[in-house]
Amino acid sequence: MEQTFFFYDLETSGLNPREDRLMQFAGQRTTLDLEPIGEPVNILVKLSEDTLPSPQAIMVTKITPQSTLMDGLTEAEFCKYADEEIFTPGTIAAGYNSVRFDDEFMRHTFWRNFYDPYEWQWKDERSRWDLLDVVRMTRALRPEGINWPVTDEGKATNRLELITKENDISHEHAHDALSDVEALISVTRLIKTQQPQLYNYLFKMRDKKSVQKMINVEKPAPFVYSCGQYSASNNKTTVAYPIAPTRGGVLVFDLRYNVDDLLADKDAKFFPVVKELKYNHCPAVAPLGVLEQGDGWAKINLDQVQVEQNLRALQKHPDFYERMRTEHESRPEFPPPVDSESALYDGFLNPNDRSRCKAVSCASLDDLTNFVPDFQDSRLPDLFVHYKARNFENILTESERSAWEKYRMERIKSRQNGYIKAIQELAAAGKDPYILEELQLWYQSLLPY
Repeated sequence: MEQTFFFYDLETSGLNPREDRLMQFAGQRTTLDLEPIGEPVNILVKLSEDTLPSPQAIMVTKITPQSTLMDGLTEAEFCKYADEEIFTPGTIAAGYNSVRFDDEFMRHTFWRNFYDPYEWQWKDERSRWDLLDVVRMTRALRPEGINWPVTDEGKATNRLELITKENDISHEHAHDALSDVEALISVTRLIKTQQPQLYNYLFKMRDKKSVQKMINVEKPAPFVYSCGQYSASNNKTTVAYPIAPTRGGVLVFDLRYNVDDLLADKDAKFFPVVKELKYNHCPAVAPLGVLEQGDGWAKINLDQVQVEQNLRALQKHPDFYERMRTEHESRPEFPPPVDSESALYDGFLNPNDRSRCKAVSCASLDDLTNFVPDFQDSRLPDLFVHYKARNFENILTESERSAWEKYRMERIKSRQNGYIKAIQELAAAGKDPYILEELQLWYQSLLPY
């Protein structure tokens, strides 16, 4: 099966994929050599009447709720298009901080609309890749041939719009999804051209099985790790060591530190000295050998002797491994859901419910009118009412309409104070009066007559 990239980016109503909503989706398919295939995709998605967006987010994107209603697809229409036309077999979904942000919004959007929230990333030779950590490791270990930006304060930064500016790459509309996609493809091409060996290596390591083979507690060994939770002063990169398994990965210890010093300090904080590496998050990892070329150790402000000493100290404390594992397991992986729409990670669906969800997503308006799916999972009945309300409001029964209106108003009331305050603060700061007026009108339109 021929593989292709689909570079994509989202603009959303806020930062929380469990509660906020997708408003713009843009992308471009390319070959593995980064040559465009077909025309770019640029879609607005209608913001539902149960959602107050973050005024700060709208001020950045300039996408008002009203513009999505005028020109956008419903969520159900968008999911059908994305499933059938975008994330096709063999597609590698690629983005910039996509694993932690865009992918999560896509999962929750599919979940709300009765599509499988995971298959688009793994089934039929599909996969994903996040270029943010690729950029971090390239900057840290193989920066040659690329101009790297710093802030006005002289701190290293990997903001996409600044990388493009430093390298004379066109990026006229930062925070517009399609412009960001075009910029990301250009930055990816730059890394592939200037540092092909590292690029090709990290492309292969996007596979979780490859990561797990190199980093595990059965055959533990130090490795190089680039991650956003490490310090920018060290180019977000360190040498880490696996100490304990987790459900989806492994806990790793930053060998920049000596465990004896940490244990002696009663106020010491163990995060991010100890953090979880998730195998399916496309981590930027490499064997220690990459530091032997040039001045690799100096580039990340580490000394090999120091790392070896810290490793020997760490290996004398197997009790510390167990303590970290126990503490990690005691913390919930996700915050408790507030409703069925935020309960995606509360468990997988059984085969019967998976089949019923498939029937819902494929059903026409006429089919849905009298469709009563016998769901077994307690999350799905409410989800079904919300799905119909957002996409096929006219077929709601009276009881369903009442339940939807109650849910809708609870969501609005939970956010309205912060929403109004944010509008007032933005107005006092002299921000765009047209957008602020549109946001005020949107709020008023959501309230009962």
